[in-house]
Amino acid sequence: MNIDFILNDKSKKPKERISELAEGIINRSINIDELIEFALKSKDPIKASCIEALEYASKEHPELIDRRAFDFAINSLQEKAPRIKWESAKVIGNTVSLFANDLDKALHNLLENTEHEGTVVRWSTAFALGEILKLKTSHSEDLLQTFEIIIANEEKNSIKKIYLDAIKKSQK
Repeated sequence: MNIDFILNDKSKKPKERISELAEGIINRSINIDELIEFALKSKDPIKASCIEALEYASKEHPELIDRRAFDFAINSLQEKAPRIKWESAKVIGNTVSLFANDLDKALHNLLENTEHEGTVVRWSTAFALGEILKLKTSHSEDLLQTFEIIIANEEKNSIKKIYLDAIKKSQK
Protein backbone atom coordinates (compact mmCIF):
# COMPACT_ATOMS: atom_id res chain seq x y z
CA MET A 1 0.00 0.00 0.00
CA ASN A 2 1.14 3.50 -0.77
CA ILE A 3 1.05 5.68 2.36
CA ASP A 4 1.19 8.94 0.42
CA PHE A 5 -1.69 7.86 -1.83
CA ILE A 6 -3.87 6.90 1.14
CA LEU A 7 -3.24 10.14 3.03
CA ASN A 8 -3.85 12.33 0.00
CA ASP A 9 -6.93 10.49 -1.32
CA LYS A 10 -9.42 13.36 -1.30
CA SER A 11 -12.30 11.00 -2.18
CA LYS A 12 -12.18 9.77 1.45
CA LYS A 13 -12.75 11.58 4.71
CA PRO A 14 -9.73 12.00 7.00
CA LYS A 15 -10.94 9.34 9.47
CA GLU A 16 -11.43 6.88 6.59
CA ARG A 17 -7.85 7.48 5.49
CA ILE A 18 -6.54 6.91 9.01
CA SER A 19 -8.61 3.73 9.34
CA GLU A 20 -7.22 2.49 6.04
CA LEU A 21 -3.67 3.12 7.27
CA ALA A 22 -4.42 1.34 10.55
CA GLU A 23 -5.85 -1.65 8.69
CA GLY A 24 -2.73 -1.70 6.54
CA ILE A 25 -0.61 -1.80 9.68
CA ILE A 26 -2.72 -4.58 11.18
CA ASN A 27 -2.69 -6.76 8.04
CA ARG A 28 0.98 -5.89 7.50
CA SER A 29 0.51 -4.41 4.05
CA ILE A 30 1.97 -1.20 5.51
CA ASN A 31 5.40 -1.46 7.06
CA ILE A 32 5.62 0.48 10.34
CA ASP A 33 9.20 1.58 9.65
CA GLU A 34 8.09 3.04 6.31
CA LEU A 35 5.18 4.79 8.02
CA ILE A 36 7.54 6.30 10.60
CA GLU A 37 9.97 7.46 7.91
CA PHE A 38 7.06 9.00 6.00
CA ALA A 39 5.80 10.73 9.15
CA LEU A 40 9.24 12.11 10.00
CA LYS A 41 9.40 13.84 6.60
CA SER A 42 5.84 15.16 6.76
CA LYS A 43 4.18 18.28 8.09
CA ASP A 44 2.40 18.12 11.44
CA PRO A 45 -1.14 17.22 10.24
CA ILE A 46 0.15 14.26 8.21
CA LYS A 47 2.52 13.20 10.97
CA ALA A 48 -0.38 13.29 13.43
CA SER A 49 -2.47 11.13 11.08
CA CYS A 50 0.33 8.58 10.88
CA ILE A 51 0.57 8.45 14.66
CA GLU A 52 -3.21 8.19 14.94
CA ALA A 53 -3.10 5.17 12.61
CA LEU A 54 -0.48 3.63 14.93
CA GLU A 55 -2.79 4.37 17.85
CA TYR A 56 -5.78 2.67 16.17
CA ALA A 57 -3.68 -0.38 15.32
CA SER A 58 -2.04 -0.56 18.77
CA LYS A 59 -5.37 -0.39 20.57
CA GLU A 60 -6.37 -3.83 19.28
CA HIS A 61 -2.91 -5.19 18.49
CA PRO A 62 -0.30 -3.66 20.82
CA GLU A 63 2.21 -6.33 19.80
CA LEU A 64 2.52 -4.65 16.40
CA ILE A 65 4.38 -1.74 17.98
CA ASP A 66 8.09 -2.47 18.09
CA ARG A 67 10.82 -0.60 19.94
CA ARG A 68 11.38 1.86 17.10
CA ALA A 69 7.68 2.76 16.93
CA PHE A 70 7.53 3.10 20.72
CA ASP A 71 10.56 5.40 20.70
CA PHE A 72 9.00 7.38 17.84
CA ALA A 73 5.91 7.93 20.00
CA ILE A 74 8.04 8.92 23.00
CA ASN A 75 9.99 11.46 20.94
CA SER A 76 6.80 12.79 19.35
CA LEU A 77 5.54 13.80 22.80
CA GLN A 78 7.94 16.74 22.52
CA GLU A 79 6.49 18.04 19.25
CA LYS A 80 4.70 21.36 19.28
CA ALA A 81 1.41 20.22 17.70
CA PRO A 82 -1.12 19.11 20.33
CA ARG A 83 -2.60 16.37 18.13
CA ILE A 84 0.83 14.78 17.75
CA LYS A 85 1.28 14.89 21.54
CA TRP A 86 -2.07 13.31 22.34
CA GLU A 87 -1.91 10.59 19.69
CA SER A 88 1.62 9.71 20.82
CA ALA A 89 0.51 9.46 24.45
CA LYS A 90 -2.28 7.08 23.44
CA VAL A 91 0.17 4.86 21.52
CA ILE A 92 2.34 4.74 24.63
CA GLY A 93 -0.63 3.96 26.86
CA ASN A 94 -1.73 1.14 24.56
CA THR A 95 1.71 -0.47 24.42
CA VAL A 96 3.58 0.45 27.59
CA SER A 97 3.28 -3.06 29.03
CA LEU A 98 5.53 -4.30 26.21
CA PHE A 99 8.31 -1.91 27.25
CA ALA A 100 7.87 -1.87 31.04
CA ASN A 101 11.59 -2.17 31.73
CA ASP A 102 12.58 1.00 29.90
CA LEU A 103 10.22 3.83 30.75
CA ASP A 104 12.49 6.67 31.90
CA LYS A 105 12.27 8.79 28.75
CA ALA A 106 8.58 8.04 28.28
CA LEU A 107 7.87 9.17 31.84
CA HIS A 108 9.96 12.31 31.46
CA ASN A 109 8.21 13.36 28.26
CA LEU A 110 4.74 12.45 29.54
CA LEU A 111 5.24 14.37 32.78
CA GLU A 112 6.18 17.47 30.77
CA ASN A 113 2.75 17.28 29.11
CA THR A 114 0.75 17.08 32.36
CA GLU A 115 0.60 20.88 32.45
CA HIS A 116 -0.11 21.42 28.75
CA GLU A 117 -2.85 23.95 28.05
CA GLY A 118 -4.75 21.46 25.86
CA THR A 119 -7.30 19.32 27.65
CA VAL A 120 -6.96 16.41 25.20
CA VAL A 121 -3.18 16.43 25.61
CA ARG A 122 -3.56 16.27 29.40
CA TRP A 123 -6.27 13.60 29.13
CA SER A 124 -4.14 11.38 26.86
CA THR A 125 -1.12 11.96 29.08
CA ALA A 126 -3.16 10.90 32.12
CA PHE A 127 -4.21 7.74 30.27
CA ALA A 128 -0.59 6.82 29.46
CA LEU A 129 0.69 7.63 32.95
CA GLY A 130 -2.15 5.64 34.46
CA GLU A 131 -1.22 2.61 32.35
CA ILE A 132 2.37 2.94 33.57
CA LEU A 133 1.26 3.10 37.20
CA LYS A 134 -0.87 -0.03 36.78
CA LEU A 135 2.25 -1.96 35.72
CA LYS A 136 3.62 -1.65 39.26
CA THR A 137 7.19 -0.91 38.19
CA SER A 138 10.03 0.63 40.17
CA HIS A 139 8.55 4.01 39.17
CA SER A 140 5.22 3.41 40.93
CA GLU A 141 6.03 4.98 44.29
CA ASP A 142 7.31 8.20 42.71
CA LEU A 143 4.38 8.24 40.30
CA LEU A 144 1.86 8.00 43.14
CA GLN A 145 3.37 11.09 44.76
CA THR A 146 3.43 12.88 41.41
CA PHE A 147 -0.21 11.95 40.76
CA GLU A 148 -1.22 13.62 44.02
CA ILE A 149 0.41 16.87 42.89
CA ILE A 150 -1.10 16.62 39.40
CA ILE A 151 -4.57 15.94 40.81
CA ALA A 152 -4.29 18.95 43.14
CA ASN A 153 -3.38 21.22 40.22
CA GLU A 154 -5.65 19.75 37.52
CA GLU A 155 -8.77 21.81 36.81
CA LYS A 156 -10.73 19.17 34.86
CA ASN A 157 -12.53 16.53 36.90
CA SER A 158 -12.52 14.14 33.92
CA ILE A 159 -8.72 14.15 33.95
CA LYS A 160 -8.51 13.88 37.73
CA LYS A 161 -10.76 10.81 37.48
CA ILE A 162 -8.27 9.08 35.14
CA TYR A 163 -5.51 9.50 37.70
CA LEU A 164 -7.74 8.44 40.60
CA ASP A 165 -8.93 5.33 38.71
CA ALA A 166 -5.34 4.39 37.92
CA ILE A 167 -4.38 4.76 41.59
CA LYS A 168 -7.30 2.57 42.63
CA LYS A 169 -6.47 -0.13 40.06
CA SER A 170 -2.79 -0.08 40.95
CA GLN A 171 -3.57 -0.85 44.56
CA LYS A 172 -5.47 -4.07 43.83
